[in-house]
Amino acid sequence: MKRHYTLLLMGLLALGGSSCEDFLNCQPENAVGSEAFMTSETALKLYPNGFLQTFLPSEEDIAWGGDQYADYCATRTSTTFLKGDTWDSSQQGGWSWNDLRQVNYFLDHLPQMEGKIDEATYRHYEGVGRFWRAYFYYNMVRTFGDVPWYDHTLDTGETEELYKGRDSRETVMAHVLEDLTFASTYCSTDGTEVESSTLVTRWVALAFKSRVCLFEGTYRKYHDELGLQSTANQFLEEAAAAAKELMDNGPYSLVDNPSDVETQYRALFTSEKINTQEVIWAIAYQTDVRMHDITWKIFSGSYGANWSLVRPFVNMYLMRDGSRFTDRPDYATLTYDQEFVDRDCRLAQTVIGPDYQRTISGTLQPDAPNFAITSTGYMMIKWALDDDVHVGKATANNSIPIFRYAEVLLNYAEAMAELGRCDQSVWNATIKPLRERAGVDGSIPADYDPYVAAYFDNQTQDKWILEVRRERGVELAFEGVRYDDIMRWKQGKLIERTWQGMYVPAKDTPYDLNHDGTFDVAYVDQEPAAEDKVKGVDYVVLDGQNYRLSEGDHGYVEYGMSQDRRWLDKKYLRPVPLSAIQINEALLPQNPGWESLPVRMKKEDVPV
Repeated sequence: MKRHYTLLLMGLLALGGSSCEDFLNCQPENAVGSEAFMTSETALKLYPNGFLQTFLPSEEDIAWGGDQYADYCATRTSTTFLKGDTWDSSQQGGWSWNDLRQVNYFLDHLPQMEGKIDEATYRHYEGVGRFWRAYFYYNMVRTFGDVPWYDHTLDTGETEELYKGRDSRETVMAHVLEDLTFASTYCSTDGTEVESSTLVTRWVALAFKSRVCLFEGTYRKYHDELGLQSTANQFLEEAAAAAKELMDNGPYSLVDNPSDVETQYRALFTSEKINTQEVIWAIAYQTDVRMHDITWKIFSGSYGANWSLVRPFVNMYLMRDGSRFTDRPDYATLTYDQEFVDRDCRLAQTVIGPDYQRTISGTLQPDAPNFAITSTGYMMIKWALDDDVHVGKATANNSIPIFRYAEVLLNYAEAMAELGRCDQSVWNATIKPLRERAGVDGSIPADYDPYVAAYFDNQTQDKWILEVRRERGVELAFEGVRYDDIMRWKQGKLIERTWQGMYVPAKDTPYDLNHDGTFDVAYVDQEPAAEDKVKGVDYVVLDGQNYRLSEGDHGYVEYGMSQDRRWLDKKYLRPVPLSAIQINEALLPQNPGWESLPVRMKKEDVPV
């Protein structure tokens, strides 16, 4: 019976079973056996390259991923985890260790290659393996906090290890840092691998290290309940150092052609060919070979979650002269068509603006937001191909960046700001070129922005931190990092805010949003009879549950009130799944706030 518990603990509960009798002791089913892959470098490549298929997030995880549950994204529905207080440990999954087992299996058997390949090549593959182990544990820690640390393939006879409790966050993240430091030191910088932007290289490891260390450093700083604030700067220093090393020695730079400020940003996300000037790591797609359905989901009223930006975040986009949009005395009542004028060029490359065009039925023509899709008016296009031929089909071929040089610049700027060392030289190397690439004057603001400070509940009035947060949101919108950002900044309460959209001067009035001569939308208390409808108009009914105007008969569109998004501080971590605790009570205590369910189960009730 004990062996059955072991199998369940480490695999079956999360994976649905294994054909191996001794689950933890068998070689991975989808891998070449150790005797086969430990013979030559060519054969050796096969195993870690398989990690790309196992570990990499999907294109959707990257294109919106956590963003769809963050503060700035309105969707058709929210996740159950964020609705009310109904989630518990019996609903929680993710306690799967199979991916880790595959990585440790590789690292355990790698010494068979010593003496068969040169030292640099050997260290590269060790670095790749340790990169993936760090990748696994980073995701586990940001989900669950304390988790068991395993650095070798477990045998079913190692009962004490199998049934041990969780190691502390400090212990696990120290190991993660060690693994990433090794990977970012020894992984290859071979031109062929770097230029592909699809394999793990030293530059990928440095980019990831900067992301992980920034996450951990700021998480420890702002989450005082952990009692780890004194160790926050260690990770912030590591984040800054990793980013700076890549900036100083890496082969990357921002794509920046002053004549293309209105198109070049979005082209990074809509092109089939990976732009290796700026993209450090990506998932490659190719017409008729490997395609996806992102465009279909973005332009479908029923397929996908209908992702839209919200007005309070849109307000953060600067004017092209570098001034704050929210410093305008009339900013709060500017209509959709007015608020795009002379704004940061990334705004109209992220959501549909008044000048947007796409090919519809073979003809390039103006296209306004579709209110069967967007709830706020700010309809996402950042990842979409501008041709309706892809709607209803998984035929999109645009490759998906995972790490961009832009994020590395932002990681460096934020780490330095949090360390209190952001200055003109840091600004000129990071924020300034990002803004200028978007057609915005890159001058340093004279003081902090009270609008941005208030947005983050006046957590800080440090102008450097606030400007980095603004820039990070604008530059990395819908790239799957925003949820993690607000988690590490301890800004979960942002999720509770009512989703606000564009300003509507009056209800019962059709509006032509892009001035193409066709009315697009009207907000009404009751949908008019068919004979009274204006052709082409989407009539949005103000029912008070899904839609309303903030001032009753005018104001901001407000959406999704019935979804009951509610933030509780316990949600910064997920609960350890009840199924895992019932097998191994050493995983207790449960994460704070999730202790309400019983953990005991009769042995005869445990599935084997």
